[in-house]
Amino acid sequence: MTLDTITLKSLSYHAKHGFYEEERVHGNQFEVDLVAKGHFRKSAGGEELSKTFDYEQAEKAVRSIMNGRSEYLIETLCAEIGEALFNRYSIVETLQVSVRKLNPPLQTDALYAEITMEWTR
Repeated sequence: MTLDTITLKSLSYHAKHGFYEEERVHGNQFEVDLVAKGHFRKSAGGEELSKTFDYEQAEKAVRSIMNGRSEYLIETLCAEIGEALFNRYSIVETLQVSVRKLNPPLQTDALYAEITMEWTR
C-alpha cells in the first residue's frame, strides 16, 4: 500500500545555534522541513487529528527545540527534532527532517548549509 505524504517546508526560526560563540550569542536564521509519510487517508472525511500527522503540534515541538538549548551543530538539532517527532507520532512510517542554517559563516557566499536525516519504522 502506498504511503501518503504530509510536508511542511521552510519553517523559519531565528535561533542561537552554531559552532562559533558569535552565533550562539547573536543567532542566525534557520529553516526546517518535515516530510512525514504514513497511512493518512484514514483521516479523510473525519475530524480526528490522531489519525494523521498533526503538523501544528509538530511545529510546536520543532519551535521548542529551535528556541531551546543552544547547540553547536545542525546535526544535533536535526536528530533532536526527528527523535522527538518520530517517537510522538506512531502513525508516521517514515519521517525526513532537514535543518538549514542560512548564510553560514564561510569565506565565500552560500545560501545555506543543510543536513537531512530520515527515520523509518
